[in-house]
Amino acid sequence: MRGSDYAELRAFAAVAEAASFSRAAKRLGVSPSALSQTLRGLEERLGVRLLNRTTRSVTPTEAGERLLDRLRPLFVEFDQAVQEVNRFRDSPAGRLRINVPRFAAAHLVGPALGRFHSAHPGVELEVVVDDSITDIVAGRFDAGIRLGETLERDMVAVPLTGSLELAAVATPDYFAEHGVPQSPADLHRHRCLRFRWPGGGDLYRWEFEQGGQEVVLAVDGPLVVNDAALMLQAALGGVGIAYLLDRQAEADVAAGRLQRVLRDWSPRFPGFYLYHPGRRQMPPALRAFIEVLRASMPRSN
Repeated sequence: MRGSDYAELRAFAAVAEAASFSRAAKRLGVSPSALSQTLRGLEERLGVRLLNRTTRSVTPTEAGERLLDRLRPLFVEFDQAVQEVNRFRDSPAGRLRINVPRFAAAHLVGPALGRFHSAHPGVELEVVVDDSITDIVAGRFDAGIRLGETLERDMVAVPLTGSLELAAVATPDYFAEHGVPQSPADLHRHRCLRFRWPGGGDLYRWEFEQGGQEVVLAVDGPLVVNDAALMLQAALGGVGIAYLLDRQAEADVAAGRLQRVLRDWSPRFPGFYLYHPGRRQMPPALRAFIEVLRASMPRSN
């Protein structure tokens, strides 16, 4: 295989997986026009159309799908071969792609970035903030961060936090005006801030538990969001009761800006884990990232 062949096939895979010339070009560090010209050259040389192009989308043809299915495992093998060579370097280097939800980006990854890049300047770290349940293998990520209850069984999981719990919070003024709920059933008389799962999914049904009794509520309220940070701001603004991770609200609760209720009903669940495919050799850059990330966690974790 010529070097140009490999580059053309990489370019094709990038466009097919991104379903966009502009997104693939940004990822590869080239211009969309240059990338389009590369793909046309590949199609002309093969004598087969690989991509269907419209003004709104780019999708693989049947021939393109078959080629992509064959290329994916080959690229994994190429990447593993390069990572094996990197193991002999004095310090980790290369590119590391991580997929993380917003909360983990702000509270786990963000505080560790300075330490990581100071210790490992040869690593190019790409952090993709994504609240959806992403397939990190199909997305060509080296690792991801996710709540333990959503992990696939075939992944290697490294714990980052202890268990977490949900917290129902609102301003003291809100409770002074509307009363303090004593049980989950009381929430039907309150303004609750609702959360819609990423990708236009269902509204989250509030979950409570006490002494083995589980309660799941479809609450009502004046606001629906798909971002927990925005929900927290709304609660601070007096819009209603928010139900989110206790760590997201703990600073405001400690400062008296928010008041927590129904604490005895708050369920606990596994915290955040960094996970990666178990069948792959762990890249040195990923091992270094995990070490720095865990060292940056508060001791209470």
